[in-house]
Amino acid sequence: MATNRKPTVIIPADTRQIGPHPYHIVGEKYILAVERGAQCMPLLLPSLGEGIDFDALLDSVDGVFLTGSASNVAPGRYGQSPAKAELADKLDEQRDATTLPLINAAIAQGVPILAVCRGLQEINVAFGGTLFQAVHDQPGKLDHREDKTKSLGKQYGPAHLIAIVAGGLLSDIAGANSAMVNSVHGQGVDRLAENLRIEATAPDGLVEAFSVKSAQSFALAVQWHPEWQVKENPLSLAIFRAFGRACEARLHQRANVP
Repeated sequence: MATNRKPTVIIPADTRQIGPHPYHIVGEKYILAVERGAQCMPLLLPSLGEGIDFDALLDSVDGVFLTGSASNVAPGRYGQSPAKAELADKLDEQRDATTLPLINAAIAQGVPILAVCRGLQEINVAFGGTLFQAVHDQPGKLDHREDKTKSLGKQYGPAHLIAIVAGGLLSDIAGANSAMVNSVHGQGVDRLAENLRIEATAPDGLVEAFSVKSAQSFALAVQWHPEWQVKENPLSLAIFRAFGRACEARLHQRANVP
């Protein structure tokens, strides 16, 4: 049965205390990147953890978009304790309890996934990898954080070159072996999980993008923020368009299944 509707993409929410009340929120830039870049309908998913039937949910959607966040994946999820006291205050356990099982279920069901920043880190942890809790404290690593004294346009401006691995998913999308990207993160991949394939690296060797080896469909994670002004950057738009095409294929597949 044919359908004219847009593919539906779920975006797991952050949990945040705003004043005296707890909220489930998603930044507008992520919502608009799905709607305008991927040309899909964003559906915000509250981070309810075990309260979600992930298999039933994924049966009814066409993609998953994992966003960046001010919070970090809890170090206990990859066998560590917070390296600094201030890092213990930047956790979102409800999001962890939602995204980590969601990732495994989505890959198992062949649901397309695009992940940025924290989302990349979540996928690595979900498959058994570990993270640098502070990349800038690691010998030989660059400081990948933004300068928060500058305007948002400067914070999200081009920061460094990435080397794109030939013959990979990102190489196909980019049509190039390098690109300039923004850099707005303090954490990053330490040990890459076995089920993941490096797609790009930073000048200091930090993993900037990977794909999922066992994925039946599109599954790409990038450490930078392609959602920022997505339609103004050719690589960013190409990434979201590729994700959107995979979601559209999933939509048509679901529509034709008896």
